[in-house]
Amino acid sequence: MSTQQALLHIHPNDNVLVASRDLQAGQTFSEFSLTLAEDIPAGHKVALRNIGGGEPVRKYGFEIGAATTDIRAGEHIHSHNLKTCLSHQQSYQYQPQNSEPDEIQDPPTFMGYRRKNGKVGIRNEVWIINTVGCVNRTAQRVAEICNQRFAGQADAFVAFTHPYGCSQLGDDLKDTRAILAALAGHPNAGAVLIVGLGCENNQLGALLEQAGELDKERVRFFNSQQVMDEVEEGVQAIEQMLPLLAKDKRTPCPASELVLGMKCGGSDAFSGITANPLVGRMSDRITANGGTALLTETPEMFGAEQILMNRARDQQVYEQIVSLVQSFKQYFIDHDQPVYENPSPGNKAGGLTTLEEKSLGAIQKGGQARVNQVLDYAQPVSQKGLVLLQAPGNDAVSSTALAASGAHMVLFTTGRGTPLGFPVPTVKIASNSDLAARKPHWIDFNAGQILDGVSRDDAEHQLFSQLLEIASGKPTRNEENECREIAIWKRGVTL
Repeated sequence: MSTQQALLHIHPNDNVLVASRDLQAGQTFSEFSLTLAEDIPAGHKVALRNIGGGEPVRKYGFEIGAATTDIRAGEHIHSHNLKTCLSHQQSYQYQPQNSEPDEIQDPPTFMGYRRKNGKVGIRNEVWIINTVGCVNRTAQRVAEICNQRFAGQADAFVAFTHPYGCSQLGDDLKDTRAILAALAGHPNAGAVLIVGLGCENNQLGALLEQAGELDKERVRFFNSQQVMDEVEEGVQAIEQMLPLLAKDKRTPCPASELVLGMKCGGSDAFSGITANPLVGRMSDRITANGGTALLTETPEMFGAEQILMNRARDQQVYEQIVSLVQSFKQYFIDHDQPVYENPSPGNKAGGLTTLEEKSLGAIQKGGQARVNQVLDYAQPVSQKGLVLLQAPGNDAVSSTALAASGAHMVLFTTGRGTPLGFPVPTVKIASNSDLAARKPHWIDFNAGQILDGVSRDDAEHQLFSQLLEIASGKPTRNEENECREIAIWKRGVTL
């Protein structure tokens, strides 16, 4: 694919082109022997040749759906004449790629914090975690006071509030507890305060048990019903831990220690051409250096899942990927929802039509590495290399899940933009230069420069160097804007 072209031919087998900017009917493109029959918005598809009704439409070299009517060369292809070919259940077969194990290179280094348990953090923050939504404001007040009273003694004092923990049953309670317990042990937190109420379903004792072996010197906890002034109790507990943070120093750490979470949100048609493939290069680069890349958003694998299955390390991992996908499809079916109703209004406005098209672009964030592990929701990562994580496509839920499973930072590609940020540094990567220019206070890196003539190799070098700087302490836009939050997946019954 050449750069600086009005029409982009992504793969030789494609029967569509993608407009890199708004194009008008009547424009002729001699390199494709094509005249536009109608206006084509930026990011949208145009037929490269005549396509018959029922014939497959191909983008990225794969089928993204079928034409619902005859389409002439030069006509706009979108929701009015293209439909998904996905069904509720698919059959799969393991067809492993003949790929060698990832070659471990001599990893570059970053400046991180080595924790007592051997893990490495890229921030030295104080996290305030509450067991139940009833004490959200307590946690927030503790963070506000600490940021004023102890400014500069930690990278940040952050309260991660949520509406759950009370009246939850079964898997919902289990999920809430698992996410909060995992965050309590995250190495980006130099100290943690856990604030309970006392009467909630998500009991403090059970949460601490779920968290396992925490550094007792760096974790404090109490139930608000059992102390006189819960806000001042929290502030004092944090003050007692600050001398430990003062002793923490950044030291050189190999990039093999890094866990990168891969996420896309507010995608457009350029996400699968610029930002997602660039993040895929980060996945390949970090895994080749002995590190870990986490890929999630299971429903955004639908239509492209066989590609990931063929990259499974072995038969066992292949079967785990099948289970990952089929169980999420069953989740839709159990709630009487179609499995393919995924592209959002914003996605469609940006040129994405079917879930296959969105998924084929989305999985590019995983690069080409072998899949070495499959994780359930909130399960901690324990393998190096590319790892798949069960979570929905929702930005906040899946990004929180990435952090809980161990991601040090989230690489968040976007074509339409969002100010959202999560527990760990959230690196916003724009798929187009217009977004990067309009929202510089949201965007950390412009992958749209690839369409403007910058080589993919140069963009890869720029982004990887920036990631090492972020790991060494450079703040991301979401950190500068204090956009930090969590969201927990709710799947069941509330009392």
